[in-house]
Amino acid sequence: MSAPAPEAAVPEALHIPVLLDEVVEALAPAAGETMVDATFGAGGYTRALLARGARVFAFDRDPDAIVNGRALEAAEAGLTLVPAEFSRLDRELAAIGVDSVDGVTMDIGVSSMHLDQAARGFSFQQDGPLDMRMSQAGESAADFLNTADEAEIADVLWRYGDEPKSRRVARAIVAARPLATTGELARVVRKALGHRPHDKKDPATRAFQAIRIHVNRELEELAAGLEAAERMLAPGGRLAVVSFHSLEDRMVKRFLRERSGATPAGSRHRPAAVAARAATFEITARAVRAGAAELARNPRARSATLRTARRTEASAWRGDDRQAGMAGGPASGDE
Repeated sequence: MSAPAPEAAVPEALHIPVLLDEVVEALAPAAGETMVDATFGAGGYTRALLARGARVFAFDRDPDAIVNGRALEAAEAGLTLVPAEFSRLDRELAAIGVDSVDGVTMDIGVSSMHLDQAARGFSFQQDGPLDMRMSQAGESAADFLNTADEAEIADVLWRYGDEPKSRRVARAIVAARPLATTGELARVVRKALGHRPHDKKDPATRAFQAIRIHVNRELEELAAGLEAAERMLAPGGRLAVVSFHSLEDRMVKRFLRERSGATPAGSRHRPAAVAARAATFEITARAVRAGAAELARNPRARSATLRTARRTEASAWRGDDRQAGMAGGPASGDE
């Protein structure tokens, strides 16, 4: 793999890890413990964990993040970079002889590094190719939008972007095909929704979020990643998950409530969705959000939510123990 162009590198100073102090406090890393940074990015959490003397396995599916992290890996004997999706963390670690870890942290969603690089196609703030792939492989946003039928596009916009006029936007996208750039897509969405320049929020935001989540299978990755963390964490191990929108946070909250035994019990009128099983997690704190000081220095933290839990001694649930269904909602929005 060739090194990325110089402009692809993102200096650590430009990337501020969200809720860093709170994540480190929740993980409570100690010298000699093994930690997983499931979303390495620019390495903010990893650096903090290494500074506490922990051994860190840092995952990222973005080749640029791995390449840019090699210098840190070379300088820190306690760091191993793993170029893989965090949904595979248990399998990847098992392959190199690691059977359990003391902590796992995840920072879910797109990073500022992705949004700031026009060539990656995640943002409409700068025109760039309609890409949005975190792994830089597989189906791109352009591939999806230029080949999917109108109903599928509408479903994605509604399900992952809460777009109330998803059918109208989908029709406009199909009529405008082929689309090649983020600017083209943004203009199509704005025109379909009657965007006015003085509107507080650009309506293209919802469409871009939805398409990005679909292209990267982000909710499927999160569901599998939480289960992988459950399997890898040793008794007493800590889990810290930072999410940035309600779809992600709802999944994390539901997973931890279910696995901690906090899901409401059934009754003869409303049977329990899942039979009683040994709790695999203990929720350690209420959801945490950024305070005023952090918001002042890092506006990205405004939508962040941190949820934490500690692993019990119970065996991890099997795949058939999961509650059915992941994200709900009608197929598409109304006009």
